[in-house]
Amino acid sequence: MNREELNGRRIAVLAADGFEKVELTVPVAALKAAGAHVDIISLRRGNIRGVNMHEPADRVHVDKTVDKANPNDYDCLLIPGGYINPDLLRQSAKARNFVRAFDRSHKPIASLCHGPWVLASSGLLEGRVLTSWAGIRDDVINAGGTWLDEELVQDGNLMTSRGPQDMVPFVKGIIQHFAKGASMERHSRVGRSSPQRNQPPQVVIGAMKWMPKSSIRTALTLGAIGAGIYAMRNREPFSTWQRQFTNRAA
Repeated sequence: MNREELNGRRIAVLAADGFEKVELTVPVAALKAAGAHVDIISLRRGNIRGVNMHEPADRVHVDKTVDKANPNDYDCLLIPGGYINPDLLRQSAKARNFVRAFDRSHKPIASLCHGPWVLASSGLLEGRVLTSWAGIRDDVINAGGTWLDEELVQDGNLMTSRGPQDMVPFVKGIIQHFAKGASMERHSRVGRSSPQRNQPPQVVIGAMKWMPKSSIRTALTLGAIGAGIYAMRNREPFSTWQRQFTNRAA
């Protein structure tokens, strides 16, 4: 890899808690090695938590929150996947607007795995050809896209991949895609999407089967969260009762 291949290029990585660790850390390391400046953009400040499938993984530091980041300051956008990360991002109007700004300016966008959920919710998949994690094939099609079961698909400014199993071609692809003056040729739209898979990947099923039981700390944390939600839901009725009681006492 040429150290100066992406020299001077500024790349935004849009991610939230629950990002798939390998889908963020590996591409970011490769982009930096190629000379790019990379910022992690998220929904909140501090450090966001990654996952390995469903197991907690390392945190990464957030450089800017999405409401403070200016799309005009960046040349390219990377959206990693994971089950949780894109689900949180797609519900954020600020995140959706951030993504749309890159597309309006025809800047390179790359995503993989469940990341295209964010593209779908941003209204960017109509008439586009792409790939993703096979499990969200129908979401891509329902959003107007054509889904291909291929390791790497480029359609204009959009480059997508299926997931961690395609990490090597994905990294090689985005280094070229994010380079200054890279081709933005549109994909020749195919007539039909690739068919649905007949069964989920066994590696995921196996991983879930052999995962350890929840720790006591996890159980206590979930219990505290549940108690907090219950208290918030019941705060208003309690306040109303308290006011009524106070009025009667007066």
